[in-house]
Amino acid sequence: MIRHVSERFAPEARGDSEVVYSNRRVALPTLLAVLALAGCSLGDDARDAARTTTAADTATGTDTAVSGADLAPDVSFGAIPDLVEELQPSVVSIVLDGGEGSGVIVDEDTIVTNAHVVGDAATVEVVLASGRRVEASIEAIDERTDLALLSVRGEDLPGVRFAEELPRVGELAVALGNPLGFENTVTAGIISGLHRAVPSSGQTPALIDLLQTDAPISPGNSGGALVNARGEVIGINVAYIPPESRAVSIGFAIPAPTVTDVIEQLEENGRVRHAFLGILPGPLTPQVADEFGLEAETGVLVLSVTEGSPAAEAELEEGDVIVALDGEEIRVVEDLLSRLREREPGDRVTVEVLRGDDRRELEITLADRSDG
Repeated sequence: MIRHVSERFAPEARGDSEVVYSNRRVALPTLLAVLALAGCSLGDDARDAARTTTAADTATGTDTAVSGADLAPDVSFGAIPDLVEELQPSVVSIVLDGGEGSGVIVDEDTIVTNAHVVGDAATVEVVLASGRRVEASIEAIDERTDLALLSVRGEDLPGVRFAEELPRVGELAVALGNPLGFENTVTAGIISGLHRAVPSSGQTPALIDLLQTDAPISPGNSGGALVNARGEVIGINVAYIPPESRAVSIGFAIPAPTVTDVIEQLEENGRVRHAFLGILPGPLTPQVADEFGLEAETGVLVLSVTEGSPAAEAELEEGDVIVALDGEEIRVVEDLLSRLREREPGDRVTVEVLRGDDRRELEITLADRSDG
């Protein structure tokens, strides 16, 4: 099951999948755990009920972080107070009807947060670390990377430094944000993994190429900062697996190189260019493979092909199974989406597909996704 805190991007359910947001539940058969977008904080009643659980999760995450320090002996957890003192003024709370989230100050008048935090609002209220409240306008949104830019005029805000490269597994990771409405909250752990993907079955904008951390993340942390021991922002917090799925401190962040690339494109063009193939992808289940007599056990099923798209021009067909792109194996939907995220519009790729008993290679020139 999937649980989302915000209902901003609720798509229509397809087949046996049911996508439910806010306090409603989402059933997706491919998921083995419950995932939550750490988007907006809970209401007052739910917040009170959640405080005990949040405190327990934080304690668990801290225990894990201390043991994780052995994996990174060059990092001292005693440095965290200095990091917090330096960076807390650059992390804000975002308040809007229906909840709260977090944001990170990019420069004197720009804030980055998650797209699912602001949804379709035109303006939001930003609470600075000092407690002062100011109004911010929504300048640009990229739903596919779940990032948005806010503008605050005339405030001369203190911007952060973004890391230029991915962190190493085992590095210190400190999360700053506004979980459950508790402003200026700090949790700590390590980087638990790189290039993580959250299964989406192709039904929602995919969360791919994420950082995984055991620094506790809760509703309201979305859009907040994940920082390293050098005081650099290494990611923007976006999601977590909550305790009811028997998870212990498994959170996710959008890596800094992705964030800075999206910020640059949004500031220059108001949108982000994404490579467009032109199919609706779906998981290849054993039942589907048996029904169509397919030999493949892994791959991405083409549920439909968009008319006039690169896939259509290359004669990719409904029912084909994509098993490789440019020689790289494609096992699940997230593999395909991740490989496409690495390409640019105009790139020519080789897509290997199974069509019944026939295996063939198709040369496809990717287009620019018009919806950004």
